[in-house]
Parts: sequence; C-alpha cells; structure tokens
Amino acid sequence: MRLVSNQQIYEKVCEKLVEINTRLNADAQKLFENYSGPFADEIRQNIKIAAEEKLPLCQDTGMVEFFVFRPYDLLLEKPLQLTLSKAVKDTYENNGYRKSTVLDPLYSRRNNLDNLPAVIHEFEVEDSNELEIWMLAKGGGSENLTALYMMSPSSSEDEVIAVVTQHIQKNGPNACPPINVGIGIGGTADMAILISRFALFTGDEYNPKLTYLEKYENLAKKLQELINDLHIGVQALGAGPTCNAVKVYAYPTHIATLPLAISVDCYLSRTGRVIINA
Repeated sequence: MRLVSNQQIYEKVCEKLVEINTRLNADAQKLFENYSGPFADEIRQNIKIAAEEKLPLCQDTGMVEFFVFRPYDLLLEKPLQLTLSKAVKDTYENNGYRKSTVLDPLYSRRNNLDNLPAVIHEFEVEDSNELEIWMLAKGGGSENLTALYMMSPSSSEDEVIAVVTQHIQKNGPNACPPINVGIGIGGTADMAILISRFALFTGDEYNPKLTYLEKYENLAKKLQELINDLHIGVQALGAGPTCNAVKVYAYPTHIATLPLAISVDCYLSRTGRVIINA
C-alpha cells in the first residue's frame, strides 16, 4: 500500500484551478492568433489581462467537476472528496471567483456562496504509480447544451451525424463558440453522458483509464467539418471557426439500445490535469 499526502493534492489542485480560470489553454490560444473577425482585439486583450493579472477569463467561473483515476492500492490520510471540496471552496473564496451553485435546484435556489458541492467521479485503476485528477470548470451557458438521445439500435452513422449537427445548429450560438464538442456513444444513458464529458478534454495527454473505451476518430473528424460548415463563427457572429475540437468515445451497450450523449464546452475550455506520484 502507498500513502499520498492530502496536503500535496490540495495545493496542486488549488494551483491548477487558478490556472484554468485565468489562462487560456494552448489549443484555444492558437484559434485567436490569426482570428480577425468581430471583437478580435478585445478577445485577445481579455486573454492577455487575465493571464497577467490572474483575473478570471469569464465572469462565469463555473461549477467544478473532477475525474479521478486512483491506483487501487493507494492510501490517503483523509477522504479525497473532502480535499477536493476544500480546494474548490478555498480557491473560489480566496480569489473572488463567482460562486454559481444553488443548493435547492427547483424551489428556493439559494446560492451556497462557496461553489460547492463539486461533482466528483472516482475510478480505480491497476498498474499505475500515479494519482491522476482531471478537472473541468463548466459554465452554465455551455452546460445547457448537454443532451441525451436514445437512438434506435439500428441507427446509422449518418443518423448520428444528423442528430449532433442539428443540435449544434439550433443551440451552438448559446455556448460562446468556438466550442468543443464531446460525444459519448453506447453504455447506459448515464455512461454515455459520462464519456461525453471525458471527450471535452481535448489534449493528447488526456487518456481516460477505462476498460472497453474506444475512440471514433474518423467520426469526430466528419463532425468537426460539418459543425464548422454551419458558419456560426466566433461568439456566434459568423466569422472564424465554429468548433475548436470534436472527440467521440464509444462504450459497449445493450443489444436493444444506442445512447448518444452530447456535451459542449465554450471556447475557454477550462480543463486541467494534476498528477501525483504515488
């Protein structure tokens, strides 16, 4: 059994939460180097000031979601959920980030004023010497585009493409494009949603350690081309790219089902990864 310090986890997660809220990731940065459409200078100035002054890139600093890949023989000094929750609470309070979670979602909708609870998914993994923590600060505008379709099990690739592109055509302008699109196909309804969230992490370094998970790279390329052909454009103003990236993950499913989940993230793509050697 191996022991990892919760304080080390806390410090690294706090640091990464500040980074993803104040620094545009490299993939998104490239999009705006040659963009010359409406508000190009303002967008680049916002990116520059946020990084230099450690100010939020957007006033909606999101609800935080974690994906934890934990060696099965790893020991911690206290529950990991407590550490991650404290990291979110302290980071958002100490940096003046907007607190966006409400406790009762239907009736009172009272703000908790600490951005808790975070959403935490944990997975046990074998043959690993690392505790790997992914994090996503998800704004409400893009989150509202999340969708689940229970397709006919006989559906074709063309039918899947039509559902995704129609959904983005109708709703994409509301998510601060250029967007990232994550697609989950298969599993159960909840599994399809989960793997569509994995697909929002666009860098090559993000490799979810989940047995049976498969990438549909050719389908992702087709979808990205078709979504960009919609010409929604940067900030839905018709100029520049509509879509930064599409990733598609698939998982085995029941013979009578074909779940199709769509997750969308705005151009800020506030994602990050922390690795702790165990």
